[in-house]
Amino acid sequence: MRPLRFLAFASSGLLTVVLTAQTAPPQPPAGQPPQGQQPDVISITIGPEGRPSRLAVPEFIALTNDAETVKAAKTIGQVLFDDIGFEKEFYMIPPDIMRTVPQPSSPAAVQLDSWKEIGADGVVVGSVRRSGDGVVVEARLVQVGTGELKLGKQYSGTLKSLADGGRMYAHTFADELHKHVRGLRGIARTKLAFSSNRSGEEVEGPVRSRDVSNIYMVDYDGANEKRLTVYKTLEIAPVWSPDGRAIAYTSYRNNYPDIFISYIYEGRLERPGKGTSETKNYLPAWSHDGSRIAYTSALPDGNVEIFIMNQDGSGKRRITNHPMGDVTPTWSPSGTQLAFVSDRTGSPQIYVVEVDGTGLRRITGTGAEGYCDRPTWSAPPLNEIAYTCRGGGGYQIMLYDFATGTSKPISDGIGSNESPAFAPNGRHIAFISDRTGRQQIYTMHRDGTGLRQITRTGTNKYPSWSQ
Repeated sequence: MRPLRFLAFASSGLLTVVLTAQTAPPQPPAGQPPQGQQPDVISITIGPEGRPSRLAVPEFIALTNDAETVKAAKTIGQVLFDDIGFEKEFYMIPPDIMRTVPQPSSPAAVQLDSWKEIGADGVVVGSVRRSGDGVVVEARLVQVGTGELKLGKQYSGTLKSLADGGRMYAHTFADELHKHVRGLRGIARTKLAFSSNRSGEEVEGPVRSRDVSNIYMVDYDGANEKRLTVYKTLEIAPVWSPDGRAIAYTSYRNNYPDIFISYIYEGRLERPGKGTSETKNYLPAWSHDGSRIAYTSALPDGNVEIFIMNQDGSGKRRITNHPMGDVTPTWSPSGTQLAFVSDRTGSPQIYVVEVDGTGLRRITGTGAEGYCDRPTWSAPPLNEIAYTCRGGGGYQIMLYDFATGTSKPISDGIGSNESPAFAPNGRHIAFISDRTGRQQIYTMHRDGTGLRQITRTGTNKYPSWSQ
């Protein structure tokens, strides 16, 4: 068989390039305050109490006139506008209104009276400039009414960091702003992993040829798609490790399903479960501390059960024991419980069990739900499980609330919607939908609003949101 190759990605400052093994994962740029300013001025208010603050995020100022800098200034401003708006913490001044305010020649020359006239409570003033062989990006959040600096950051990187317009600068400042101004963990620097057949390759089988499916990753907003595995087989159900350095997934490269862990920034591959043609392992799920993996195993006696093992494959423990199938585990935030799917009562439903195998209870199927699948447990402080349920002519995304013990649909009923995956702050969900004809990855807010299509090529499945 042709050996597996990896496409490894690393960063230097904000540089993202294809590298060989032994590289570090992408890191946010080193941030310093703009010259002459304090490191961070933290505030939770930039506008009157009782309503969302009105925030203006115009295009950044290009302080040097080369084409790369001018393009980056425009891109960073646009991406930052989208990143901040995604979390719905502010009322965003629309771009057509912002364009009525002339762009200043420098961040220090911003005309606060003009921003006040269009109703802005705060404005993000940013700039991009060449500096020798590198680039410097500054971003400042200024309170319009007082001129007070609420947050100031300066980032530096290589010129290659502008290859995609400098998007990571925008993502980094968006997360900083949400953290320092709203006390919120932003997700602008997170990524989605998924499986896709977009390569168009096929592998011959004993009965018929089937599509090759490999693992891909993409920025949370759909930019910068990258293929992570290129093995000519079926590779599905990727899940990010909590530290973002590895992806565990199910691969059929040995002609049976087994769990592989790809350390994507090192070019290293492990097979911790060491499955066989008689004991098949699939659908892994990392614990929140990254030390353990829950997974499904099809045993030689025909039982399909939930197991837990340590990251290195040691310490395997069987959690469930029932003649009917138990599949698709997901960890509770505390690491003390698992939710999974079982058809032990006649139709697939969601169950919760302690990691020692005790305390089993069913949480779905008390009403009209007839078929449930793919549970995913939210991060704290929310205590919810999103899952798939048959309904409306297809499948829809449901949300189970432990506080009330009730479930509600959150997808819009258009097409069939499946395989939910929470963002690390619990405020958003990635899922697949065939509403446009083929299964693609979408995201939405946890209340079902804010639908975004992330992928558009091929058939894409099993999204996983990085931490």
